[in-house]
Amino acid sequence: MPVAEKTELLTNAAGRSVLEVVNGRPQTPYLGVGKYRPTGTKASPPIHTAADYPQNGDKVVTDLETALRKCGLRDGMVLSSHHHLRDGDRVALMMLNAAGRLGAKDLVWFPSASFPSQKSAIELMQSGVIDHIEGSMNGPLGDYCTRGKMRGLGVLRSHGGRWQAIQDGEVHIDIAVIAAPSADAFGNCDGSHGKSACGSLGFALADSIYADHVIVVTDNLVPFPCVPCQIQGNNVDYVVAVDSIGDAAKIVSGTTQITRSPDRLRIAELVARFLRDAGIMRDGFSFQAGAGGIALAFVSYLKQLMKEAGVRARFVRGGSTKLLVELLEEGLTDYILDGQTFDLDGVRSIASNPRHVATS
Repeated sequence: MPVAEKTELLTNAAGRSVLEVVNGRPQTPYLGVGKYRPTGTKASPPIHTAADYPQNGDKVVTDLETALRKCGLRDGMVLSSHHHLRDGDRVALMMLNAAGRLGAKDLVWFPSASFPSQKSAIELMQSGVIDHIEGSMNGPLGDYCTRGKMRGLGVLRSHGGRWQAIQDGEVHIDIAVIAAPSADAFGNCDGSHGKSACGSLGFALADSIYADHVIVVTDNLVPFPCVPCQIQGNNVDYVVAVDSIGDAAKIVSGTTQITRSPDRLRIAELVARFLRDAGIMRDGFSFQAGAGGIALAFVSYLKQLMKEAGVRARFVRGGSTKLLVELLEEGLTDYILDGQTFDLDGVRSIASNPRHVATS
């Protein structure tokens, strides 16, 4: 049965009652725009020694259980994973199941996001392997959390808020497990090449920098050096080669389509026209657009307005999609800065176009 945490409620600057303590950690309520100024220093991982690794730099071990054991897996640890393969990811469950087989209990799973394909994590929560999840929960996992069945409290963060929580020490990652479409034996890895290519690995970057231990899992082990590489092997402890890290075709979700709703199309059109009429849409401007139905429609409308006005953006910020790739390839923007790649057109572009840049 879930364990209810007794804690006081505080009233934040928006007038809402919020918990003073969440999963044993004191919380700072929202104080208002610009009112909270953090202090202290950033978190840092422990210092490792080259004496712990083979002299030839080959960090490959036989399987994930071996890697977790070498990382000192124990009860109550925080294990992290990224979601760049979205509903096609196989590595997160591979990690959690391996931890369960090793007898670990009360783990905190800290994904950048979770998806319906990972619903069997519910069984691991019921058996006590996982205490709770801190990360967005979609489908059955979200329903399980909403019904109050997790032992701990679910915590949702924005992508930027997740990086902030890691670097500021609000969340301490004991072991990060990174699914990598390409990697070398030293641990350098990248998401833009290989049979499971998913594009940017930006959401795993903070994990690789700040976690106590880092394991890379790949289905495309390449000779050193892995080029390009977004994750540096200097931050990696072990590499595990498997048959498949996931199905890249499932990166695309049902929401990654231009909306057909007349009302939502109208909203998208008005936003695009506002950018033009307010003078925001001009040579050298920039914008960010996600992969939801309205955002995709907005890009489509804005593209036409940019063509009509002869305007070129300096950069567009992704989540990259086919529509942003078209802007790049048609000369309507100098760069795509890509934190997450939402479809296979984006994957193709980031692998082949140097102006499509992986970022955190």
